[in-house]
Amino acid sequence: MAHHLSALKRIRQNEERRQHNRYYARTTRNAVKKLKSVTEKKEAEKLYPEVASMLDKLAKRNIIHANKAANIKSKLAKHVNSL
Repeated sequence: MAHHLSALKRIRQNEERRQHNRYYARTTRNAVKKLKSVTEKKEAEKLYPEVASMLDKLAKRNIIHANKAANIKSKLAKHVNSL
């Protein structure tokens, strides 16, 4: 267990950030799944920019790697264009 006040504060901050990051990562994963399950092109074209934006925000904040975000966006774009 940490003894310094600064170390205790750091533990609290890390846990709060972890929960925050988990929430946004989970929300984005659900949005990606929803977009993958869509079968209508118009609806998919409407959802794609929102999901791409969510992925970009996660990458910008280092919650996921930038290349992973790019790979997911590429696969989603292929899916939307194939409808």
